[in-house]
Amino acid sequence: MFETAKWIWAPLDAACECPVFEKRLTLAEAPTRAVLAVTAVGLYQAYLNGERLGDALFTPGWTSYTHRLQYQVYELDGKLRAGENCLSVQCANGWAVGYLGRGNTNHLYADHISLLAGLEWQDGAGRVHRLGTDAGWEVRSSCLRSSEIYHGETLDLTYSPVCLGHALEESGPGARLIPQEGVAVTEQERIAPRALIVTPKGERVIDFGQNLAGYVELRLRGRRGERVTLSHAEVLDRDGNFYTENLELARCRNTYVLSGGEDLLKPAFSFQGFRYVRLDEYPPGEVDLRAFTSVAVYSRMRRTGEFVCGNAKVNRLYQNVLWGQRSNFLEVPTDCPQRDERVGWLGDIQVFVRTAAINFDVLPFLRKWLGDVRLEQRGDGAVGSVAPAVQGRGTKISAAWGDAAVICPWELYLAYGDREILRQNYPMMCRWVEYVRSCGEEEFLWLGGDHYGDWLASDAELSPKVRQGATQTDLIASAFFAHIASLMARIAGVLGREADAAAFGQLYASVRKAFRAYFMKDGLPVLYPRFDGLSANRKVLGLTQTSLTLILHFGLYEGEEERARLIRRLTELIRENGGRMSTGFVGTPYLLHVLSENGCHRQAADLFFQEKSPSWLFAVNHGATTVWEHWDGVREDGSFWSDCKNSFNHYSYGAVFDWVYARVLGIRLQPGGAGYSDVLLAPQPDRRFGFAQGAIRTVRGRLGVRWEYGAGDEVRYEMEIPPDCRATVRLPDGRTYACGQGRYLFYTSDTGSP
Repeated sequence: MFETAKWIWAPLDAACECPVFEKRLTLAEAPTRAVLAVTAVGLYQAYLNGERLGDALFTPGWTSYTHRLQYQVYELDGKLRAGENCLSVQCANGWAVGYLGRGNTNHLYADHISLLAGLEWQDGAGRVHRLGTDAGWEVRSSCLRSSEIYHGETLDLTYSPVCLGHALEESGPGARLIPQEGVAVTEQERIAPRALIVTPKGERVIDFGQNLAGYVELRLRGRRGERVTLSHAEVLDRDGNFYTENLELARCRNTYVLSGGEDLLKPAFSFQGFRYVRLDEYPPGEVDLRAFTSVAVYSRMRRTGEFVCGNAKVNRLYQNVLWGQRSNFLEVPTDCPQRDERVGWLGDIQVFVRTAAINFDVLPFLRKWLGDVRLEQRGDGAVGSVAPAVQGRGTKISAAWGDAAVICPWELYLAYGDREILRQNYPMMCRWVEYVRSCGEEEFLWLGGDHYGDWLASDAELSPKVRQGATQTDLIASAFFAHIASLMARIAGVLGREADAAAFGQLYASVRKAFRAYFMKDGLPVLYPRFDGLSANRKVLGLTQTSLTLILHFGLYEGEEERARLIRRLTELIRENGGRMSTGFVGTPYLLHVLSENGCHRQAADLFFQEKSPSWLFAVNHGATTVWEHWDGVREDGSFWSDCKNSFNHYSYGAVFDWVYARVLGIRLQPGGAGYSDVLLAPQPDRRFGFAQGAIRTVRGRLGVRWEYGAGDEVRYEMEIPPDCRATVRLPDGRTYACGQGRYLFYTSDTGSP
C-alpha cells in the first residue's frame, strides 16, 4: 500500500507546529473496495471527508523508533464516494518529536513531524488504483496550536487555518515499517465529577474522585474568544490546596479558546495523570459540573481477573491495583502517567507482571513491548532499564531491571501456556545471562556495578538522592543471577533445548555455590565487604528483610535447619520493625509468598492487613485511589515524602495481589501447569477478609474460588474448574481431592484462621 508513497514533511514554521496534511481526489465512481495505510514520525489522526477513521489514540504508537515504526490500515469500503473526496491527516509531536525524558529533552528521535500514507482502491472494472503521499499534498495550519505529551495542548477554535503550501518529500526515517503489533489505545471508563471545591487559596478545583490516566472532556457553550484552561493534579496538599510540585517539569495543562457555538473540548495527542482539575481560566458564571467528564485512556485489554471480599479496605486496594495498571498500560508499561517521565521501566513491570496477567489479558500488549526490549539490547547483551530507550532514562544496567528480559517472558508463558513468547525472546535471554556472567570480576557472581537495589525500601534513610534501600546491591544482583540461571534451565527445557537446559542448570549450581560462599555465613546473609559494601552514601546491610526473602524465595539455602533459621530471623526482623515490612521494589513482591510458603501464613496476612506505613492499607486510609510509588508518599501529618519523584499512581507494589490470588483464594499453578492446565486450589480463609471470591478467565475458561464463613466455625468453599484443567483441591483441614471440569462444593471447620 506504500508502493507509490513518499515520506513528506512540513517546512519548520510556527504556524504549522501541529500540521494537517491534505489531499483531494475526484473519482468517477465509488470504489468497490478501498484501504488506507498510515504512519508518522510523531502522532497522527486520519480523516476522510471530515470523518475520523478508527477510534485508536496516539497512533502509530510508541515503539523503538530507531528500529521499527508501526503503521495502521483502515478499511474504507463505502466511505470513498464518487466525486470529490478529501483525505486529511492531523499530526502532532508525540513521543518521537516532542519533549521526552529527563529534563524534557526535545526532538529525541527526530526534529520534525513526517507522514507516510498510501491509499489503494478498486473500481467497478476490477482495476487497482494507488495514491501515496508526495509533494502534491498540501500542508495546512490547524486550530491545534500546540501539543506535547507532558505539557498538554492548546486548541484555538477562533483560529482560521491557512494553506502553507505543498509538502516536502524526504527519505524518511531508517526504521523498519511493521503493521500494527500492539493493541490500540482507546477511550475507556468515563467518570462524572464528584465535587467542585474552592480551596483555601481560592482556587476552583473539580474532584473526579478517581486518579487515572486520560483527560477531561468538556462540553461548553460560551462567547467566541473566551478561554478555558485546565491544570491537572493527583492530590491536594495538607491544607487542601492544588498540588503540582510532584509533576516536576510537566505542565499538564490544556487551554481552549471557544468558538462561540457549542464546543466539545478534549486533547487529541496528550494525556494527563490526575484526579483533580483546576479551572485556571473559565467563562464567568456558575460552573456546571455536568459539562465535565473524566475519560480514562489506556491500551485495550480484556479484563480477566475478578476479586471481591467482605473487607471494604481490601476491596479499595484491589481497585487501586486495577486503576494503577490501567493508568500505566498505555502503549508501553510505564512507571507513572503524570510527571515528566512516563517511560517503560523494566523493573516495575518485572515485579508486577504476574499480577498484571491475572488482572487483564496482557499477552498482546507485552509481546509488542518485549519486541522493543529485544531491539534495545546492546551488542554485548546488556539490557537497559527502560524500553523503548529514552535519553537520560534507563541507561543504567541493573539487576532486577535487566532481569525482566528473562522473568517477563517466563511469567507470560506460565499465565498463557504460549511457548512462542519464550521462543521469540530466547536469544535475548541467553545474551543477557551471558552479559551478567561476564560483567564482573567473578564469573559466577555479579559484583560491582551501579544498581537500583531494593528501590525505595524503608530500611535506609531515603531521600531524593538515596533511594536504593539498605540491602547490599551486590547481594541482590548475585541472587537474581542465580534466579535467572535457574529460570533459563527451565525455559530451555520447555523449548526442548536439552543441552542448554543442562548448561544453565550447571550455571545455576555454580552461582548458587558462589553466592553462599560470598554472602552467607552460618546460614544467614552477611555483608560482603567490597564494592557496595564500601558505600559511604547510605547504610548498607547484608542481613535485611529483603536479603532473607530473596534467599528463601530463590532457594539459596541448604537443608531444613537453615531454612527454618532464615524464616525465623525474617519474622524476628518484622517484629523488631513494629510488625511491618521494610522492603522495597525488589523484596516486597516475594515477602508474603515466602512467609506463607514457610509456615508463616498468619504473619503474611498480618503484614497485608497492617495499616501503619509501610503497608498497603496506609495509602488506602489516606484516600488513595491508585497504588503509590512511595509507601509514605503522604505522611501521617499530611506532608509529602518529597516534592519530586513522588508519584501517586505507580503499580509496582500492587504485585501483592498475586499473593491474594495464590494464598487467600489458593489458586496456584502446579509445576508444568502453564496456562492453568494443572492447578492447586488451596484457599486459606481469614476472618479479616469476611469472605473472599475471585476468578481468573484463563485460556481454558473461568477458574474460580469462593469461600465464606457459615454458622459457628463452618467454612463453605465453592470451586469452578474449566475444561482441560486438572485441579488438586487441598482444604485447610488436610483433605485433598483430584478434580476435573465442573463446579464443586466443600465444607470444613475453621481450623485456626487469624
